[in-house]
Amino acid sequence: MRGGRQRPKTAPGSTGGAPDGAGRVHRGLALLVAGSLFMEILDGTVIAPAAPHIAASFGVSAVAVNVAVTAYVLTLAVLIPVSGWLTDRFGARRVFMTALAIFTLASVACAAATSLPVLTATRVLQGVGGAMMVPVGRLVVLRTTAKSELMKAIAYLTWPALVAPVIAPAVGGILSTYASWRWIFLINVPLGLVGLALARRLVPDIRSSDRQPLDWRGFVLTAVGVAALVVGLEAVGSTRPDHTVTVAALVLAATALTAAALYLLRVPRPLLDLRILRITTYRVTALGGSIFRAVISAIPFLLPVFFQLGFGWSAAQAGLAVMPLFLGNVAIKPVTTPLMRRFGIRPVLLGAIVGSAACLVGIALLEAGTSLPVLVVLLTLSGIARSIGFSAFNSAAFADVEPERMTHANTLMSTLQELGAGIGVAVGALLVRLGGPVADAAALGSGPDEAFRVAFVLLAALLILPAVEALLLPRTAGNTVTGRA
Repeated sequence: MRGGRQRPKTAPGSTGGAPDGAGRVHRGLALLVAGSLFMEILDGTVIAPAAPHIAASFGVSAVAVNVAVTAYVLTLAVLIPVSGWLTDRFGARRVFMTALAIFTLASVACAAATSLPVLTATRVLQGVGGAMMVPVGRLVVLRTTAKSELMKAIAYLTWPALVAPVIAPAVGGILSTYASWRWIFLINVPLGLVGLALARRLVPDIRSSDRQPLDWRGFVLTAVGVAALVVGLEAVGSTRPDHTVTVAALVLAATALTAAALYLLRVPRPLLDLRILRITTYRVTALGGSIFRAVISAIPFLLPVFFQLGFGWSAAQAGLAVMPLFLGNVAIKPVTTPLMRRFGIRPVLLGAIVGSAACLVGIALLEAGTSLPVLVVLLTLSGIARSIGFSAFNSAAFADVEPERMTHANTLMSTLQELGAGIGVAVGALLVRLGGPVADAAALGSGPDEAFRVAFVLLAALLILPAVEALLLPRTAGNTVTGRA
């Protein structure tokens, strides 16, 4: 190998097999992909606390700015399924660098937007870059890493999902309050330029010699179903839901996704290979892990608003108060891999899920007079459970996937994870709307904070399904990546 630029080979006709020489974790490559994931997730959540300032600039209501968030998430969810096909056809390095360039240029365009429609259009362009950037980068890491080193590689790729949603409220609140909301997009520019310089040296030009045509029917059915689902859930969670739009979108989503599933299970070379769900460890991560991700992703979205409405804090104060979640994430990160090696993935998963549910109930019991140390400890513990849960689910996901099926496995998982994170915010908003009537019916009080308390408890209840799935895992689940006998 010369200068780290050796081009990994794939077997003829391969659609994602491990390259020759796959082995130890390529740390620089993993960190580059982690950085791109950080940018993507940060931009998916940073707008929320800056919404009032953006609305004031454009002369619209703060609620209307939500369309810029929806457009970004929707574009990601719709286009991620084609990322694997693009990689096999055009090569990982070219697709990754093109996506990173699009994302960086779109960030500049977002900062220069002069109206909400222009901002929404540039956010769609950002989503195009993000949809190709992260799944392709993660696929390269998975293909170039041996199973025995996979858990270490996953650890590098997990921290952005832990950190970005937590610091986003603080970044968005501080920049929009003390500088300008436009800076929340401009901070991507230096990151993108550095990433482009590193990608040329670090990203191998992995591709398949067997260039299959794109499954257009599968893409259209999946895209329509996913788009309708996101639109429908966003409409349900809005402050003034349009019932006609909501029902139409959800019916269309159910119809299209059902048709897509039946079609994808029937054809020999589908866009998304749903047959991978027969692998137990993969299915648990795909289904239970997506629910866990949705619930956990809703917490940083709801907490700042809860603190502002319930405790009377400013946006900057509320954003900074979420920081203990970040501290818990980072503090426990070096311990997550040893934990899984010592106890196995199933007990660690169960502990993380139960711990997350307990912390959600604890958050629901917070009062304006709660001491700061208690608040910090509770949120830190929530961050610890979050970090361990993400690491365990991500490590289990690809533990039993054959190398030749890694492309399809990565594409489907990327789509489900993006949907989980996006839907989590919509579900959180919906539960807050439902929380008000529930609090009134249960005589819990009529204050603006009571709806959030009910929402946190309902989020904890949603974790029952991933807990049951984790409990049903075999004791040996994930041993190929943990190295346990």
